[in-house]
Amino acid sequence: MIITGNQIDVFRMCTLRSALKLELKGLRMSRGATAYSIIKKEFGLKGTRESVYTQFCEMCEQAKQELEV
Repeated sequence: MIITGNQIDVFRMCTLRSALKLELKGLRMSRGATAYSIIKKEFGLKGTRESVYTQFCEMCEQAKQELEV
């Protein structure tokens, strides 16, 4: 399967969501910015890791639904 156009943005959002889920479980990367900080910066979300995860999951689901239409 090849992803193009808006699909790339939605795929990236899903990847960031998965990375944040791993961070919530305690996994930390040794370099670079965390998924939490990237999501907060790029999508303007505020709050704890858990609340940002919940908000971002809703955003991801909405973006996936918009692709299907």
